[in-house]
Amino acid sequence: QVQLVESGGGLVQAGGSLRLSCAASGRTFSSYAMGWFRQAPGKERQFVAVISSSGGRRYADSVKGRFTISRDNVKNTVYLQMNSLKPEDTAVYYCAADIYLARVSSTPTYWGQGTQVTVSS
Repeated sequence: QVQLVESGGGLVQAGGSLRLSCAASGRTFSSYAMGWFRQAPGKERQFVAVISSSGGRRYADSVKGRFTISRDNVKNTVYLQMNSLKPEDTAVYYCAADIYLARVSSTPTYWGQGTQVTVSS
């Protein structure tokens, strides 16, 4: 069982930056692939970024070059550094985890409760 707790959301102006954190419970964090998703009002939840247990990364086209996912296996934490934020990045951001990399970007087993990010124009 893995529990995920996000933090770091807030209100920021367009062009600004935020860093989201996701603290994970459990002793096998380093074995899990970790991901970030987001859901804007009235829209479906969408994939943002994923990082494998070995550090490989993949991003949605909409955030490529602006967002960076990273992990600290000592702190059991995954991060999402968001730069050059746009109003269309406004959403609730969710952390996700799965032991299988192929699943974490589509139907991950574990989810956090979400953190709100609002980008004003």
